[in-house]
Amino acid sequence: MKKALIVWGGWDGHEPEQVADIFAGVLREHRFDVEVSDTLEAYADAEKLLGLDLIVPVWTMGEISQELVNNVSAAVQAGTGLAGCHGGMCDSFRNNVDWQFMTGGQWVAHPGNDGVDYQVEIKQSSSPLVDGIEDFAVKTEQYYLHVDPAVEVLATTRFPVVDGPHRFNKAVDMPVVWTKRWGHGRVYYNSLGHHADIVALPTVKELMTRGMLWAADGKQRAMSQQGKDSSVGGFSYSGMGDSQYDA
Repeated sequence: MKKALIVWGGWDGHEPEQVADIFAGVLREHRFDVEVSDTLEAYADAEKLLGLDLIVPVWTMGEISQELVNNVSAAVQAGTGLAGCHGGMCDSFRNNVDWQFMTGGQWVAHPGNDGVDYQVEIKQSSSPLVDGIEDFAVKTEQYYLHVDPAVEVLATTRFPVVDGPHRFNKAVDMPVVWTKRWGHGRVYYNSLGHHADIVALPTVKELMTRGMLWAADGKQRAMSQQGKDSSVGGFSYSGMGDSQYDA
């Protein structure tokens, strides 16, 4: 059985426990051995993380030690998948740029707050993650994010929809769903999921299911590289030493 770790907590407004329950149910339906934790100390055992197929963070607006971020980063670099949604993955730790670099983006605003009616447009591409999924409408927070230009964008939403200082710029297509690589690991993100009822919407749940399975499937490919690439299996990222202040 593939192994997954779901870690939930942080701001209660995102209903992290309920969202974690949905993700755990999905993964168990796909025959994963799932551990669910409500403490960031779940990231403390670096060797254990290296043995996982998937990590699913569901933690918003928290604080984390650099050591724990390094442990997650090392596991993903070695092939462990990383998948999450909304503020549970891309507004987890506002003071840690390494987490933001790894995940591919950081929330900065949701103009109009909750209850905005907007369209999610699927970007048909070489990725099978969106095969057969059509554009769809939602009524929830519309996330404005600062996004890594290296990501592969699978869905977008058009800004502006509501009034605000951002409307004086030209219209932009903001990524909603993306993938990226972090070392040998696969990273998947979906900005939808302000509450558990949004995560449970059929299309959103299907997108998250595909993303989690895709991220987890990368572990086997990474393992096949053992012996071919000296960076597999260790923490190799050292490009932001000034951010690794307590490593």
